[in-house]
Amino acid sequence: MFMLYFTAPGITSHLAGLSYRLGLLVCFYDDMGEMEAAVARVLLHQMIKCNHLRGFQAEVHKLKAQLLDIAMQNQTLNDTLGSLSDAVVGLTSGQLESLSPAAVHNAISTLNQVSGWAKDQIMVLSSKYLTHEKVLSFHNISQMGALVTGISTQSFYSMNPKELSQVIRGILSQYASDLSPAQQHGILSKMIAPRDFPSSVTDIQGAFFKEVSLSALWKETDFNSSVMKEKELRRSQALYLYELLSKKTAPADLLSTGQLVKGVTCQQIERMSTDSFLNHFRLFEKHLELLSPYQVNCLAWKFWKDSNTSIPPFLLSVLPAQYLESVSGSICVPFLISLGKTELDLLVLDSHKKNAVLQKVQECLNGSIDDEYDVDVLGNLICHLPPAAIRGGMSLQAMAVALHRFKFCHQLSHEQKTEIKSRLIELYGSPRNWTAETTLDIGPFVALLRKDELSVLAEKFPDTILQIAKMAGPAPLPEEFLSTVFETVHNSTILTAASNHGTGCVGIRAPSSDEIIKLGEANAFWSVQELQCMGTDTFIKNVELLGTVSVFNKSQLIALKEKAKQVWGMLPDWKNYHIISLGCIALALNESEIRELDLNSIDTVAALSQQTEWTPDQATSILQGFLEDSSQTVYELKSFHLAGLGANLCALNTTDIKSIRITEFSAVVSRVGMLTCSTPLLQEFKKMAESVFGIATGWNSSVMHEIGTIAGGLHEEELKALDKDLMPYFQPAAIRHIPAEIFKALSPEQIANLGPENAAMVTKLQSQSLNALQLQSLQLALDGARTSIQDAQDGAGTTQSMRTPASSCADGFSAGCSIWLCALFILHPTF
Repeated sequence: MFMLYFTAPGITSHLAGLSYRLGLLVCFYDDMGEMEAAVARVLLHQMIKCNHLRGFQAEVHKLKAQLLDIAMQNQTLNDTLGSLSDAVVGLTSGQLESLSPAAVHNAISTLNQVSGWAKDQIMVLSSKYLTHEKVLSFHNISQMGALVTGISTQSFYSMNPKELSQVIRGILSQYASDLSPAQQHGILSKMIAPRDFPSSVTDIQGAFFKEVSLSALWKETDFNSSVMKEKELRRSQALYLYELLSKKTAPADLLSTGQLVKGVTCQQIERMSTDSFLNHFRLFEKHLELLSPYQVNCLAWKFWKDSNTSIPPFLLSVLPAQYLESVSGSICVPFLISLGKTELDLLVLDSHKKNAVLQKVQECLNGSIDDEYDVDVLGNLICHLPPAAIRGGMSLQAMAVALHRFKFCHQLSHEQKTEIKSRLIELYGSPRNWTAETTLDIGPFVALLRKDELSVLAEKFPDTILQIAKMAGPAPLPEEFLSTVFETVHNSTILTAASNHGTGCVGIRAPSSDEIIKLGEANAFWSVQELQCMGTDTFIKNVELLGTVSVFNKSQLIALKEKAKQVWGMLPDWKNYHIISLGCIALALNESEIRELDLNSIDTVAALSQQTEWTPDQATSILQGFLEDSSQTVYELKSFHLAGLGANLCALNTTDIKSIRITEFSAVVSRVGMLTCSTPLLQEFKKMAESVFGIATGWNSSVMHEIGTIAGGLHEEELKALDKDLMPYFQPAAIRHIPAEIFKALSPEQIANLGPENAAMVTKLQSQSLNALQLQSLQLALDGARTSIQDAQDGAGTTQSMRTPASSCADGFSAGCSIWLCALFILHPTF
């Protein structure tokens, strides 16, 4: 890395003025000798612009840390806090804890503009600021910026509802998604309960509205479409509100709100006149990403029935495979373009059907992708090209363009990646001869190279390899690549022994802050002993980052947990921000250690609940620890407690569930419906849901979607009694939670009406329990075939005209076959 050195005598006295003219060069200043504190503060202020430098953040962070130390020399942190610019994020929670509330109050105009705060820092600063303010109000909360997310759930709940309604429309609207479920429900429960509900709905905007319960919406019938704008909706809310508003509002007004499109049912689409449907289709298409696969399938059938000559070509992909036969000649290019603008994985869920669609894509391309034009036409479809097409059906000219498209594909298979790697080498030659520019251009696909090839590139271009690692998306990086990243950083850092960090650390290489920041997920390659020998300051500064590493093994997590004990002291003395900063490291706490923690705050518990790998015994310890430390019984829990406990609610027993108050449960039904509890618990939650929504056999589509996995607690008779039209409104996760012995009680017609998304969620055990007719119905659902018997009869002629002429139903079955079997044969000739 290139650095600037200012060595002329007296240069530091003039550097303050000079720094304004340095521009981005200030980010590379590296002469700290005899620098004055005032100059360091000026440089820190100028270094805000360095946040835009991609690939150099570790170096910038290190430089800021050095300047921060100089800027605080011979002065207290209370005096300098407001002059440290965004370098304040380099202060540890312990340093922030030492601040006076007045100092935080006086510096709030600086602190509220800083980004990149860790959660523990936010909690400490929020607490300090609010201690000075004493009373929470719209005015003082509006000064907090991102620090607003550190306000405790209980503090939000203690606010005046009128003040809360102002806050929710103001600063909280920017940070709603950063609040925990406990905080969101603490706010909503205070706003909705004591006030006139219609005005509360008007106040609740964006992501907050998504947390309003269905039962709360039921209390108000005087909604209008105008108040629905700027609100995010769950599908259950949209189903209820669209049905309610459609009685007095034109479809165009409802669909133009965006989110309400989630609530349009198949029956409502079918009832539209041809002219109305064709006029409104552009609104459906505009919000295609909000539609479920079932809704898209319904649109396709409506279009086919009313105007099959003008059907948007991409909709043919969601109809049964035989309908793709109509795609040929001049229809091919529009088919590819329209399908390439969508996400195929959201449209077609069945692998066999997806293969049929991709086969048609290949036919339309005549088996070859020749140039940039072909790549542009393919759009998102390029992510689904079979390995053989990448290997033998794509020219090198097209491959050079396609490379940039492939970078945005999130679920490439191992086989696809193997072929991409081969084509890259064919295009650019041996990796040993690549330049830094070529390596950076290839980006994440560098990770596909062999270890020896990676090592050559890492030795030649270490900064480039680190930049690629930082640019990687959510997909896990290969172990060999992470190993190379680790070696690159490890080898480029001056060796420092760690003998002063504890017994057994003589001569052991201890991780440094600089290395930890650069490594990211590659921190998983530190040995247990190296982690144990980490310095106290290094651990304190980087614990939250280490807590985000997803690939630590159990031994490494235990080592980091023990380091936390060494740094923070006895478990009962840990602050809530200590516990929250642990992230996945907390998973190493055993049951007895969890019981030693102070779990009095629901915010601490909500943070622990974000980890998804707790054992049942650990979850029980968290639940019991919270109840004991907060001196509450299950009966006393409020809705925001239930929301904050999250998956730990699955540690309740059936007796505990019965003692939850219905009013509190009703506010978080949709949250409980996200849990994956055992069948006995789901059955108990189902009884609770009946107390809110009435008996299960009377539930409608919005209720069925609201309860989520709780539907897995339905008994056999209740499941059999459900109307077939309700089947698409089970949440997909709920299907998996219906025990196989109960699932098999569904009728063929109910199964055929599951819809593509739900049918794709049927487990192997469930399908093995089905008879032949039920399995045929399941295939119909996967195919997106019409499931109405009458529709099947009406569509028989059309369907037959699109496939190889086959005999009538009577040819396939005896004269005594049922109309249902006949319908199945018409829709699925291979039956």
